Order: sequence, then C-alpha cells, then structure tokens
Amino acid sequence: MAFNGDEGSVVTLAEASGWTANYRKTIPAGEIIGQFVGKNQLMKILNQKGCMGIRFYYGIGDDGVKNLIAVGAGSDENDMTAGVILERMILCPPRCGGRNSLNS
Repeated sequence: MAFNGDEGSVVTLAEASGWTANYRKTIPAGEIIGQFVGKNQLMKILNQKGCMGIRFYYGIGDDGVKNLIAVGAGSDENDMTAGVILERMILCPPRCGGRNSLNS
C-alpha cells in the first residue's frame, strides 16, 4: 500500500483528552507529556520533494529525556532519511501552555 497524504484521522477533543489522561496516569508527576514544534520547522519536512507526511519516532536523548524525532515519509512509505530530521522540540513540562483537558 502507498501513502497518499490523507493518512490519520481527526478525533474529538473528548477522545484526545481521554487518551492523554490515560497516558498521564501511567507516568510520574513532572514527566514529559508533550512537545511543541514550530510550523516553519515542520514545513522544512513537508516541503521536501516527494514527502507525503511525517513519521514520528519516540526517543530518549543522551541526557535521559524523552523526545520525538520527526522525519518525512514518501508515498513508498519509507522514511526520507537523507532529508530533514527534526528533534529538540519544546518540552511540556515546563512549557505546556494554559491548562486544558489535553494537558491537565
């Protein structure tokens, strides 16, 4: 099967809130619950020739902190490892934004 750029689904706030709450129940207080990346950085991936979307990998840095790695993927479903790869996103906490049902 090939990627076409329409993969993924829009979900309701209630669904997403329930899933993030489930995750928060499994981790110690103060643990990373989210990460932010700016649109200009995401566009560096998405604007690559042949890119159909972004694949996210979970990682742990040399400092022991959880992180996400973002890489483009082509229609052949392969990672574009010769292209732009993002990391060092903004961690939540400490920078989570205002309290809402996704983070509290």
